[in-house]
Amino acid sequence: MQSNPPGISDTCLKNSQGSPDHRHTSPLSDSVLLYDCFSGISGDMHIGAMLDIGVPFDYLAGELARLSVFEEFELIAERDTKMGISGTRAAIRLKRTPHYHRHFADIRDIIETAGYPNAVCARVLDIFQHIAAAEAKVHAIDIAAVHFHEVGATDSIADIVAAALCFEYLQVDRVFCVALEVGGGMVQCAHGRMPVPAPATAEILKGIPCRYGGVQQEATTPTGAAILKHAVQEFSAPKGFVTSRIGYGLGQKDFEIPNVMRVQLGHLNIPIRSACYEIDHNREIQCNIDDMSPEAFQPVVDLLLEQGAKDVFLTPIVMKKSRPGIKLTILAAPAQIDPLLQILFRHSTTIGVRIHDVEKIMLPREMRRVQTCLGEVSVKIVQLPHGGRRWKLEHDDVLTLAIRLNRSYLEVRNQLAREVACFMDNDEPGNPQK
Repeated sequence: MQSNPPGISDTCLKNSQGSPDHRHTSPLSDSVLLYDCFSGISGDMHIGAMLDIGVPFDYLAGELARLSVFEEFELIAERDTKMGISGTRAAIRLKRTPHYHRHFADIRDIIETAGYPNAVCARVLDIFQHIAAAEAKVHAIDIAAVHFHEVGATDSIADIVAAALCFEYLQVDRVFCVALEVGGGMVQCAHGRMPVPAPATAEILKGIPCRYGGVQQEATTPTGAAILKHAVQEFSAPKGFVTSRIGYGLGQKDFEIPNVMRVQLGHLNIPIRSACYEIDHNREIQCNIDDMSPEAFQPVVDLLLEQGAKDVFLTPIVMKKSRPGIKLTILAAPAQIDPLLQILFRHSTTIGVRIHDVEKIMLPREMRRVQTCLGEVSVKIVQLPHGGRRWKLEHDDVLTLAIRLNRSYLEVRNQLAREVACFMDNDEPGNPQK
């Protein structure tokens, strides 16, 4: 059996006030967190996994004690095994059964009066926002009118606040998730028996790769789904991931497979690049088309961009038998792949695509509005590795001003460029005229 995680004994431990404040003092230097939810995820499984990987029990219990509903529950945790896997079983144990039907505004008041750092409050409210939006969609009501039954109960509030506190403690840079199992069958909830995944869970998980039917029970709860929706940037296996810590959160149910959730802390084994660069990880979709009218490409490009593609471009190519064709390339976040593929297969003649993981290395940049004698214009400014700057006028602004002034585009662009050049010279760091 593994050694006990910090603050966890072999018996259940209860929370206590007066715990030291561990925020921003984490000894963990790893920058990547990887979720492996092969048996689903729930709020208590998440707490157990976070404790098992190194979040101190005393820190989490002490921070939860700030909540105004603290008298209604206690945090317990113990070392245990599930079908041979050793980990931490955690739970929010209610001291009495509350019958509150809280609204989102009630939950916001509870969180904001606890005195947490802004980052923790923002995380908690974002997780609840995902759930509120899903409930509103399922029941066809306004978000403000959503009654949080199970989710608004005290234990769910504590589960979500605990998740935000654990993220604050770990301070990881990137979060991945693989193999999200949702389960199958039926589940009993406040509105009666519902299919698995429950409607709210299914709504939260839109756009997220899932597995179905691995167990014939509810494996992923709305709380667990919302935690992942908030925290995870990429629902895929990270390339070159090197694990340094592993934690297991044990669930309360008994499945045909271990009801366990695994989390791993580590880093990506990739070359370290200069700090002056920004790095974006995306996926590239490509297809070659030789049987579609050129005019038909523009509607496809527009739809792909509207759906959230980061870039779409066309490249003339020569295909088999010397047929002229077009290579359509799409750059997108991993979560957007499925809806983009639906557009591509429906609105173009392609019957297959290639998908690659790509890494985009960019210079730091900012957009700034500059006032000129012709009007305001947006300017994109990039920081060069040697410390200098390069800038470019925003085409749409130049065109708008040219049309408004009834002057040629080139004439307006040249005049704007001269004025912006003077502005940028005076705006150089260290310039006393700035």
